[in-house]
Amino acid sequence: MELKATSLGKRLAQHPYDSVQLLNAGVKVSGERHEYLIPFNQLLAIHCKRGLVWGELEFVLPEEKVVRLHGTEWAQTQRFYQHLSGRWQQWSEEMSDVAAQVLQEVLADIAHSHEQKQWLTRAQTTGMQARIRQALTALPLPVARLEAFENCRELWRQCQGWLTDIEQSRLAHNQAWTDAMLSEYADFFSQVESSPLNPAQARAVVNGETSLLVLAGAGSGKTSVLVARAGWLLARGEASPDQILLLAFGRQAAQEMDERIQARLHTQDISAKTFHALALQIIQQGSKKVPTISRLENDAQARQALFIEAWRQQCNEKKAQAKGWRQWLEEELAWTLPEGNFWQDEALARRLGSRLDRWVSLMRMHGGTQAEMIDGAPEAIRSLFSKRVKLMAPLLKAWKTALKAENSVDFSGLIHQAIAILEKGRFVSPWKHILVDEFQDISPQRAALLKALRDQNKHTSLFAVGDDWQAIYRFSGAQLSLTTAFHDNFGEGDRSDLDTTYRFNSRIGEIANRFIQQNPGQLKKPLNSLRAGDKKAVTLLPDGQLEPLLDKLSGYVKPDERILLLARYHHLKPALLEKAATRWPKLQLDFMTIHASKGQQADYVIILGLQEGSDGFPAPARESIMEQALLPEPEAFPDAEERRLLYVALTRARHRVWLLFNQEAPSRFVAILKAVDVPVAKKP
Repeated sequence: MELKATSLGKRLAQHPYDSVQLLNAGVKVSGERHEYLIPFNQLLAIHCKRGLVWGELEFVLPEEKVVRLHGTEWAQTQRFYQHLSGRWQQWSEEMSDVAAQVLQEVLADIAHSHEQKQWLTRAQTTGMQARIRQALTALPLPVARLEAFENCRELWRQCQGWLTDIEQSRLAHNQAWTDAMLSEYADFFSQVESSPLNPAQARAVVNGETSLLVLAGAGSGKTSVLVARAGWLLARGEASPDQILLLAFGRQAAQEMDERIQARLHTQDISAKTFHALALQIIQQGSKKVPTISRLENDAQARQALFIEAWRQQCNEKKAQAKGWRQWLEEELAWTLPEGNFWQDEALARRLGSRLDRWVSLMRMHGGTQAEMIDGAPEAIRSLFSKRVKLMAPLLKAWKTALKAENSVDFSGLIHQAIAILEKGRFVSPWKHILVDEFQDISPQRAALLKALRDQNKHTSLFAVGDDWQAIYRFSGAQLSLTTAFHDNFGEGDRSDLDTTYRFNSRIGEIANRFIQQNPGQLKKPLNSLRAGDKKAVTLLPDGQLEPLLDKLSGYVKPDERILLLARYHHLKPALLEKAATRWPKLQLDFMTIHASKGQQADYVIILGLQEGSDGFPAPARESIMEQALLPEPEAFPDAEERRLLYVALTRARHRVWLLFNQEAPSRFVAILKAVDVPVAKKP
């Protein structure tokens, strides 16, 4: 069947097309010089219009294209349109049955994935989208027409849900799955710890993302969640004990984790490791030569003695080196050095020993050559850093000589060797799940070890528990951005927040949270307290009131309650504590630095030394050139890490905190604390 424009209509229309021919499953629109074939599977709509005399047919195509035929006799146009519409609709009904079948199959495939009782990861949902898009390419109808057919409409809307708002669909599925798991395994979640896990903890435990960061504020049960996660993997049969790698940042923390696992999971088949123990295992299995850890790594006094000896020898033998060290210590560190052979001064040696130890450690952690270290330093300090590296070179050589004499390696060398073995494929990881505690303390070197492990098996999951508000170890190489930008570094996944603290009351929580979140760089998270606290739960007090405060505490603090005295530096330990055993024999008093108090808790906390100055808190923002070049770049927000240090100190307490400040030169934190409603008392 064919429809043609009249001679007059053709002349007046001046259009490239003047006839249309009905084909088996389409139409051909043509003219003297042009021809357009339109199959039914590309046709979205047909419009028949009447002008003053002649008719018009309009064929609507995808991407807003329109093909028109003008100048046809109106009655003939109507007859052609009705016949064409009938044929097109009949074809469309037949094709809609095929399309419905295709959509049903892809949705059934997705539904089957749901019925398998699995967490739906972001990677899996991306795969589902790909399956739907692939199915749409197999449809005999344009996607834009699916809404018009009753047998396709609802199926298409379901597919659209996965395509247009896949995150909402994923969250809905995972929430339903989580609720089902918490109900089915209710006994597990009520018994895996000494008290039942709260909903936020339980949700974190069952989360099935390949990369999961659990942000857990102070006292919110990080260790409980980590232990429960290991138990959950065993209970569900998702891993055997030898497929679970549990990592801690120190031997004591690993030992405490082992004790917790044995007590709660009743198994000795899972054992926590330090990163260094992990590296040693990798080297033992991937290398013929089994390394020995240097005894110096566990003897700070011997290490510092080694470095001081090498430093003195360098200064004694080379005047240029001695001059360089004098300039370094006097100009950069602003130390006052004695005249003459200053390197023989014992007080100076004791003061310098810990710094030499840290600087050598940072150079070893970097792992590159001296030239690579210098090239990687910020341009503004590169020239000066080069001079510092040359002065440090004899100390680094002395360290390597000592290791060679022992036929041993240090911790940094251990991790570098382990990464090299993994990259060469000489160690096959047996672990399907890696669980890391205190993740905010991770350094780039340890992160590289984790990445090398996961590169062997892309399906290895990483379950990390940490708190960016308690990141206080940048001086030892920890890099906060590895936590705050977790998924940029360790792959797409989820973040889960623990929202309840079991330690401090609501007043301590309110002050600590408001104080730390003034820094916009800290991740925002809720942290609610189970117990109420009065306005005096956090109090500023003049530093001369320590003795009256302890007198008062001796009147009501119970013998089994702990009082923790914290200071920025160990040498700020109050002299009056020397008489504490007889003056307040019933008080359980402990003094430590704030760094050392990490992981500790007490009923009452006294924070000392809120003052300005060289021994002040916050500490002066002065770093040596070595630290500027080798440590992660500091945050732009003023006193960012010192703020986290105060947050750690505040959140050690269950009941009350006193902050003792210098009235003559108060710390700048005092004004900030006042601004967040911390009261000032003249006396206890």
